[in-house]
Amino acid sequence: MENSKRTVTCGELRKSDAGKKVVLNGWVSRTRDLGGLLFIRLRDRYGITQVMVGEKADEKVRQIAAGLKSEYCIAVEGVVNARAEKDINKDMPTGEIEVEATDIEIFTASQELPFSIEEVRQKDGTLVLPNEDLRLKYRYLDLRRDPMQQNIILRSQVMFATREYLTSKGFLEIETPTFVKSTPEGARDYLVPSRVHPGKFYSLPQSPQLYKQLLMVSGFDKYFQIARCYRDEDARGDRQPEFTQIDMEMSFTNREEVLETTEGMMQYIFKKTLNYNLPARFDRITWEDAFDLYGSDKPDLRFDMKMQDAAFMAELADFNAFKAGAANADKSIERHKRSG
Repeated sequence: MENSKRTVTCGELRKSDAGKKVVLNGWVSRTRDLGGLLFIRLRDRYGITQVMVGEKADEKVRQIAAGLKSEYCIAVEGVVNARAEKDINKDMPTGEIEVEATDIEIFTASQELPFSIEEVRQKDGTLVLPNEDLRLKYRYLDLRRDPMQQNIILRSQVMFATREYLTSKGFLEIETPTFVKSTPEGARDYLVPSRVHPGKFYSLPQSPQLYKQLLMVSGFDKYFQIARCYRDEDARGDRQPEFTQIDMEMSFTNREEVLETTEGMMQYIFKKTLNYNLPARFDRITWEDAFDLYGSDKPDLRFDMKMQDAAFMAELADFNAFKAGAANADKSIERHKRSG
């Protein structure tokens, strides 16, 4: 092939492109050999295009196509053809066309795969996922799966929307150092030894707010970070040792402005990335009600399982453990109220 550089992506072609000569680059998702015709589903992160190698194709091209297997990385040169009405695949954005190959170049061949890149579902519709250890071992293959690609694309879109919204509201994006002095936080620090100062260590920040006082008094009244946080603590269901958070800092503000800014940002992100309209105003709950009704300062309101005070039942029971538990709970509540 004289020029194997792609001219279009695998999700780009439509019926209006019929007759165009194009070059596609991507991975072989699937092949079907129907005797005289061979079909290739070619995939990149933009979509899938069906490639057809017909009886009129050069013998060398037919031989190459016949030897293709899943996840071969190839270039295809060909002409865009409109499909007949009965052959249109309405489940694919490119389903109205196919590319009739005139040349094929193999960039890299693929060995037998340890697991399927395409989704595999049981008869009941349940998605069959590869073993997690296997997915991590072959992470480059796992990241080719459509759900993983969509997750990464969505994350990128969320970050971009965050920057768009906060910048439009006068926020500056300011990056603060990652190598910092250790500060008392809720978890242990990750330490990085210093080559320049033997025996000394830097800490990795547990939260991005370490420099907010410096920036606030310097006159940067509104700034944000999409910041990496590092905490050496036991794993939780919603946290790992290294994670990212959106951090906003504001001066000369009040509670209502902070809440409205957060509401507006989340509404913008959901509309921009998922085309979903969040409520104009979020439900608000006091800290006391959150703990009294849900036992957490970050309750999941999707589950309407509010806690009920059953201490009076302990008084009616003969089991001393219930009575002792109720008494200790009362003492804890009193201590919390006194501490403010």
